[in-house]
Amino acid sequence: MSIKQAIAALFAGLGVLLLGLFLITGWYTVDESEQAAVITLGQVEQTVSEPGLNFKLPWPIQRVEVLDASTQSTRVGYEEEDGEVVDYSDEAKMITGDENILFVDLVVQWRITNPASYLFNAAEPEDILYNATSASLRGVIGTSEVDDVLTDQRAEIEGLVFEELEERMNSHAVGITILDAKLQDVELPTDEVRSAFTAVTDAREQRLTKINQAERYRNQEINEAEGEADAKISRAEGDQAERVEEARGTTAQFDELFAEYTNDPEVTRQRLVLETLEDVLPNTELYIMDGENETINHLPIRPLERTPSGVEGSGNE
Repeated sequence: MSIKQAIAALFAGLGVLLLGLFLITGWYTVDESEQAAVITLGQVEQTVSEPGLNFKLPWPIQRVEVLDASTQSTRVGYEEEDGEVVDYSDEAKMITGDENILFVDLVVQWRITNPASYLFNAAEPEDILYNATSASLRGVIGTSEVDDVLTDQRAEIEGLVFEELEERMNSHAVGITILDAKLQDVELPTDEVRSAFTAVTDAREQRLTKINQAERYRNQEINEAEGEADAKISRAEGDQAERVEEARGTTAQFDELFAEYTNDPEVTRQRLVLETLEDVLPNTELYIMDGENETINHLPIRPLERTPSGVEGSGNE
């Protein structure tokens, strides 16, 4: 074999080797729940999140790390199999701020959002997440009272754990984003303590029930009182308007009467006297007599009735 043939054979072998490397390592697939980090000479060059078949340069120039892109869970304080709690770890035993012992377990939901940081900023990022979760939970429980943890302050405690854990993970910068933190079980260490606390909890719930009932009664009474006050105000305003209009009518009537009096005082005066007598004595018949005791007019006007003895009809003068 000549030198030229040897060189040609060498290049042919290299070509076959490169083709084999490309066929073996030059393509990769990404599932719907995955993401891939394409690493070129030790650095993440791009992140692929679209599912499907993708191509890259053969190893050792480029390599791919396929990571989970879905939401993942980390449990602190307990172990679970098939959805059932099988064991509580020592991590679950904690001391509250008022020096009571509790068994507290927590589940954290998280997701890989920065593959480069997840791959290269820490050797075991999930261990960092676990330790940070445990430290955050213990820190919050250690400053809380046992009553708050066991009763109506659980949501606030979960929020504090979430904030502290998020701050810790941001400081570590391992490419993990915290989505949620939920307390699972919070229990007292012995049956005697649990029964005593249950009695306290029942009493507290009864207290809250009584308070709510009192608040409802108070609001009902306030609403009824306000409604009655509004009704009285409306009636008073109606009476006010009625009296104002009545006073205006009386004033107008007086003005008209005064105008008539100005035109003819004597006639108006007699008219007022007669109208007043009619108002004061509504069922009395009025007779107008002249100086000789003769009847000259009768109010209301009607024929005079005479008795057989010649006495004029009954009536009051």
